[in-house]
Amino acid sequence: MKSFKTLLAMLLAVVMMLAVVGCTKIDVTEYTQPAATAKPAETKTDNKTETKTDTTQPAATETQPEAQPELTYAEGTVLRMATGYNNTKTGLFFDAETAGEGITLADGKNYNAGDLKPTWVELENILGVKFENQYQGNSANKEFEYWKERMNEVDMVSGTASQLSEYGEAGSVVNIAEYLDLMPNFKAYLESNPIVRLSITGNTSTGAIYFSPYFDGVNDIERMPLMRVDFVARLLNGEGEFSAEASNKTAAPVYQPYMPTSGKIDVDVVNLDGTAVEKIAKDYDAYGNIVAKMNEAGSIDGVTAVNMLREYIDKTYNGYYGTERANLFIGQNAAWDADELVALLRCVVANPQTLNGTDTIQGLFTREDDNNQRRVDMFRFAGTLFGVRGLESRQDFLYVGNDGNLHDARQEADTFKALENMNALIQEGLISKAFVDMSTEKTETYLENDLGFMHYDYNQTQTVYNETKLQEGEKYMAVMVPVARWFDGTDPNGVYMRFTESWRSVKTDGWGISKAGVATDENKLYAALKLIDYAYSEKGQILMSYGPDSFIKTKADGSYETFVFNGKEMPVISDATYAELWAKGKGNYTNYARYYLGSTLSFVKSQAFEYQCTSAAGKEGAGHISVAIALGTIHHPELALTENRWYTSVPTVLPNTTVENDQIKTYTDLTTKFSAAKGGENILVDQIVKGYAVEGMGSAEESANYIANTMGGAQYLALKQSAWNRIQAYYEAMSK
Repeated sequence: MKSFKTLLAMLLAVVMMLAVVGCTKIDVTEYTQPAATAKPAETKTDNKTETKTDTTQPAATETQPEAQPELTYAEGTVLRMATGYNNTKTGLFFDAETAGEGITLADGKNYNAGDLKPTWVELENILGVKFENQYQGNSANKEFEYWKERMNEVDMVSGTASQLSEYGEAGSVVNIAEYLDLMPNFKAYLESNPIVRLSITGNTSTGAIYFSPYFDGVNDIERMPLMRVDFVARLLNGEGEFSAEASNKTAAPVYQPYMPTSGKIDVDVVNLDGTAVEKIAKDYDAYGNIVAKMNEAGSIDGVTAVNMLREYIDKTYNGYYGTERANLFIGQNAAWDADELVALLRCVVANPQTLNGTDTIQGLFTREDDNNQRRVDMFRFAGTLFGVRGLESRQDFLYVGNDGNLHDARQEADTFKALENMNALIQEGLISKAFVDMSTEKTETYLENDLGFMHYDYNQTQTVYNETKLQEGEKYMAVMVPVARWFDGTDPNGVYMRFTESWRSVKTDGWGISKAGVATDENKLYAALKLIDYAYSEKGQILMSYGPDSFIKTKADGSYETFVFNGKEMPVISDATYAELWAKGKGNYTNYARYYLGSTLSFVKSQAFEYQCTSAAGKEGAGHISVAIALGTIHHPELALTENRWYTSVPTVLPNTTVENDQIKTYTDLTTKFSAAKGGENILVDQIVKGYAVEGMGSAEESANYIANTMGGAQYLALKQSAWNRIQAYYEAMSK
């Protein structure tokens, strides 16, 4: 199975590397559409829409299959939907701002404010229901908070996985598991993905499921380091020494080496052409640690800094990178680590005259430095840089240790040491001034104005700048995950390898069915269940990602034009859809789909649509990473209970009891002071900016102990551990 997965991943990587810019230029293989995705004929029977099946009579010797129970409900059943993504633009119905005076979409139809979006019009036709808008335009957490005392007024509601499971246990949300035998598509999906079942089980005694899971892609990398790779090449490549007419001085050094200062360590890299793995050495005896050397030199001019880094690369890697030294950071064979990145950031910030012709350039930044929802990406990146688990967890800050138990990153000293390293970068001016002082400037213009170098984010939405904002010769691209020391239990001294915790699984939001809303009307209950079940069918998954067939390219016989994505034939979007994506969505697939089509709001979002609309640079960088994953040089959490539990992805929810959840709620600081909401407070972000964020703390150990013993962290972790023990036992029993 593992070799099969590797083969599929390598196939995807090759597709990514070879794909041509823009989805209208994709090399589409002329496949006949698989039967599972062919458009079915439909007929109305028993007040619902059904797919016609083969009516040919079986041979007399064949056994007639038993009739399967079905969800039946009255035609035109109304579902009151308090569901959407996170604002009024991303609901099931058009808002006034998006629709304006009326808009015509790629399907040739006109839509006005208050109209259902195309995906949901199609669902009304397929399912024979009517959708009523009750969505208040909030994030999942706030939407559920609005309705939790008025659940009789809605039939389906958005919420976080934790909220829906908690209120399900309290009796407010329908237990979907009781109806799985009536939901063949959803049941089959869970049977094919048992770790998903584990991640959504709200009670291990009953096997209860209180929400339909949402996947923004699954079993794939999520966030990636992104760099202006043309900056790196300009500074590091070429014969001889770097020279420039002008440069700035580096700041007085504060950051101290993270990697060794002497000796050798071996790391595995993918070779430059992406065909095999090779082992190379970081030989610290040949030159020394680059950060230590720069620190000894003190504040130096940018030209000197670049030539020090060039010499370090040549000697430390014994000429492996030749004159293409930038490949240490940007190549398929990249092997960079935190110290080398700090040295590069010093070079970038000290050489704005060479890179953008101005006096300043910002090193690390986040997509919106004034938005806490994006600022938290800075500590997520810190975890990747310094080998700290739990900072990009699927649930709170939890991860499974090599001892098989749950750990909370907030209660571990290594977390605060990593953040202290990031604070050192702040002191050296290597993180954007807008991250320090949010009133100074907007980072949204950094890339288009050549003012920003690097951030950690989603590939497609950020590399779209190559098509819309950057000039010829400029390139913003995903680069390899860094080498760091990770304690996975295989070596007491840690293992120098690449590992990413940013791995796609069940997201933290979902939709639940209000028990009070459907209590007196079985039609509503069955219609809501049917909606969920259809969304997990093959056709439903395409609809929830692409929108209706009128937005997809089809052949003369009505079947889809397809291309191979992740080893599976997936539809190609129509030329009109592609043009509209750029005209209305500025190339951002996710925004376009949510604002105009009404797809990708919940359930399963395939990345196949998104991939078609990824820039050439975006495909190139993602292709490098995909090859590295396929060949095993980037490790990641597994969506399974692995033999070494350190590699097991933490479930998105854990089945805590109502009593346990009530107790967890009392540890309010663990929620309010570690928020990822737009206007929230997060003391991990604060520590990056100001130093130790927990008032009165003077060390990493004191900070971790304060959270464990004063904020209730130890008690919280014990309650989560109890649920983890139960879910493991449940999973193992279910697997027998």
